[in-house]
Amino acid sequence: MARKKKALPLLEGVTIEAVAAEGKALVRVDDLVVFVPFAVPGDVVDLQVTKKKHSYAEAEVVRLLKPSPDRIAPFCPHFGVCGGCKWQILPYELQLRAKQQQVMDALTRIGKVELPPCQPILGSKRTQEYRNKLEFGFANRRWLTKEQIRSGEAFERQESVGYHANGTFDKILPIEECHLMEPINDRIRLAIRDYAYDHNLTFFDAREHTGLLRGMMIRLSNSGGLMLLIQFVIETDVEHQQAMDLMAYVHEQFPEITSLLYVNNRKFNDTFGDLPVEVFAGDDHIFLEMEGLRFKVGAKSFYQTNTEQAYELYKVAREFAFERPTPDPSRQGGEWLREANERSEALPLTGERGEGLLVYDLYTGTGTIANFVARQARQVIGIEYVPEAIEDAKVNSAINGITNTQFFAGDMKDILTDAFIAEHGRPDIIITDPPRAGMHADVIKVILNAAPSRIVYVSCNPATQARDLALLDAAYKVTRIQPVDMFPHTQHVENVVQLVRR
Repeated sequence: MARKKKALPLLEGVTIEAVAAEGKALVRVDDLVVFVPFAVPGDVVDLQVTKKKHSYAEAEVVRLLKPSPDRIAPFCPHFGVCGGCKWQILPYELQLRAKQQQVMDALTRIGKVELPPCQPILGSKRTQEYRNKLEFGFANRRWLTKEQIRSGEAFERQESVGYHANGTFDKILPIEECHLMEPINDRIRLAIRDYAYDHNLTFFDAREHTGLLRGMMIRLSNSGGLMLLIQFVIETDVEHQQAMDLMAYVHEQFPEITSLLYVNNRKFNDTFGDLPVEVFAGDDHIFLEMEGLRFKVGAKSFYQTNTEQAYELYKVAREFAFERPTPDPSRQGGEWLREANERSEALPLTGERGEGLLVYDLYTGTGTIANFVARQARQVIGIEYVPEAIEDAKVNSAINGITNTQFFAGDMKDILTDAFIAEHGRPDIIITDPPRAGMHADVIKVILNAAPSRIVYVSCNPATQARDLALLDAAYKVTRIQPVDMFPHTQHVENVVQLVRR
């Protein structure tokens, strides 16, 4: 006889205490830490536990008894169902405070290295419509909320375009409006959906791997460009014609699209980095601008998705790379040094031989940082995994008249070796902006062998950054910390750390 599963408890009248990781809040009930989504510190709530382990539990709010004085109304109709923008109910000032604490908690708890005081986090000027890139999925099954299921409401159309719902791979939450990008994203998405309905186009079935419409990506430039890429699954001549008819319709309805692209993706995942991108109309790229520089961005290129805040992030990286070291005035004296400290200016350095600095830019993407700092350096060497991005990086140097950059494509741990450094020169400064997984141990070993005077570590994941700082700690001291908020209303935060050789 099967053992009856023990019912999970209802926690009544508890007060949410703090913001936690992954966009959740937490409350301690006896010796149990309970993580709760869509709650604000100060809320008095009834909680239904949904998962219980020995030392922690997960729960959802079933009744809001008394809202926190800090709670604000969400601005998006999809809040609470869509997996993004979980902090809409938290004032932005409190979001920033929580993110800075998240950074310092990770560096302290995981890194366990000596740290200077953290500089105040740089908030985003725009907290809505700040993204330059959005991706949506198509599915022949729509995600239904609990309220919709309970209501028994019948939907004429199951086919949906929007975001993948939490905890499912084959269902899409229909999105009517998204405030992450300017409203053009809604107009394009809904026009394609309505055309597909009217012409009986099939939506992707993730279980059977069939269906013409699979995904779409929109990229928006700050210099007038607009890219749309649609992922199809084309198996027959009829489906090819259907796809081309849709592309023609989009081209006619949205003349502002300057780069209209498509991909035939018959793989078992949505990535298309290894697939050819076809141009239906316009260019195969858009340009984004920063401080008088123009950056070519293709469909496969990485570029920070908050354009305005990317500029602030890169200014921090440049300052951390090139500011003159400021020894303790009490030990070395000099009124000029005290004034320089007070001004906090970025003062140019020179290399060991006085002819300028050699900079390595690791995980360079389309060469944004490399080209951004090239004016301050003798030479910048950029390394990136994606070959198409490296080609864009070279173009970006050329169109901006930058002649002191070199770019190399390949896996970082395979390219950045002791032999590579012996051939191309020992860097004075290394700027590294790795993916969320952080840097491979082999890469850190080569960095330590190269012994640059300074390392600037840009990270989208303070936890893996902290792990890597611990590996660098024997030879490098953390001297500055600057969090930057790139993604308002989410738990994500960028962090820039300056390390100086001991």
